[in-house]
Amino acid sequence: MLIQKAFKFRLFPTEEQAVQINKSIGCSRFVYNHFLDCWEKTYKQTGKGLTYNTCSKALTQLKAELPWLKEPDKFALQNSLKNLSKAYDRFFKKQAKHPRFKSKKNPNQAYKTCFTNRNIEVTDQTIKLPKLGWVRYARSRQVKGRLLSAFIRHVPSGKYFISLVAEAEVKEHPKTGKAVGIDLGLLDFMTLSTGEKITNPKFGRSMEQKLRCEQRKLSHRYEGAKKRILKQKNLTLMDARNYQKQKIKVARLKEKISNRKTDFLHQWSTKLVKNHDQLVVEDLNVKGLLKNHHLAKTISEVSWAEFVRQLTYKAQWYGKTLIKIDRFFPSSQRCATCGHQDGKKALHIRKWDCPQCGAHHDRDVNAALNILHEGLIKPSIEG
Repeated sequence: MLIQKAFKFRLFPTEEQAVQINKSIGCSRFVYNHFLDCWEKTYKQTGKGLTYNTCSKALTQLKAELPWLKEPDKFALQNSLKNLSKAYDRFFKKQAKHPRFKSKKNPNQAYKTCFTNRNIEVTDQTIKLPKLGWVRYARSRQVKGRLLSAFIRHVPSGKYFISLVAEAEVKEHPKTGKAVGIDLGLLDFMTLSTGEKITNPKFGRSMEQKLRCEQRKLSHRYEGAKKRILKQKNLTLMDARNYQKQKIKVARLKEKISNRKTDFLHQWSTKLVKNHDQLVVEDLNVKGLLKNHHLAKTISEVSWAEFVRQLTYKAQWYGKTLIKIDRFFPSSQRCATCGHQDGKKALHIRKWDCPQCGAHHDRDVNAALNILHEGLIKPSIEG
């Protein structure tokens, strides 16, 4: 099976290369915002928007008027226009909100370049990129497949990353003949129908005190920097060294939490797909659950949606089946032994006895068994 797979590495550009990367990001953002404004004005005047081809021709003229647009990678600017066109397509299909202007404050500062005529090459220690030349990187695995494109990203912690997208072939995992029901929770991250419980690591909570302390320092330094700027009007926040140092420190702490969480999700999603042929989960309405202000923070920390997303594409890659049952299925109310529905239970009730057959149940294990049975008998949504 041929798939498009991303290989992410950290880049170590020189000062000149870092300046060039930032120029490409800034010019891509400028082109996106410029043509978004043109698109809106044209729509108000004529009742019709622009097209990618129209914007592409106008970009050539814009480069003649603004010579500095010739400095960055040309593919970065073209891909910025493609992103704008796709954003409008999704908006008119009611799949997304109206396109918005991009900001320098957005943590996702990136641009995309395309592979053509061997302008992107990978060796053991360096990667060749358009306009940048050979850039050092941290090689953690081998890039396999036919290169298609590359995303170069500058994150708030000051680091640079590249995601190489390649068309690679993946082989199906050997069949195990096993099926598993997965009950996602808050006290335990998930409970399997086998009875195994995976503890919720709570990476955010474990480092919350430290993060709060560092954010408080950042706030104090921001106020101090503002007072200094008011006294010396020729200064900006970029001149406030202590503020910038603390800003990076907070960003790296958040990045550490995110990396630990992502690693945890990848490890367990890979393990489950590798060891089971059929995986059954609930089709959770995460957006709806986040409206509960008492549990919103905890729910956002466990990243259920991201975990199910990983299970979905990994199951497709490796020839396994992911089944999503209806979100309104009463998995916690039904006895997995006799099928008797005992009614809704409060969250603090973790164990209960079935009034009909007398079976003693652990709430989460019982729910996982019910999810498995429901998915195997009448699967509603297949991934």
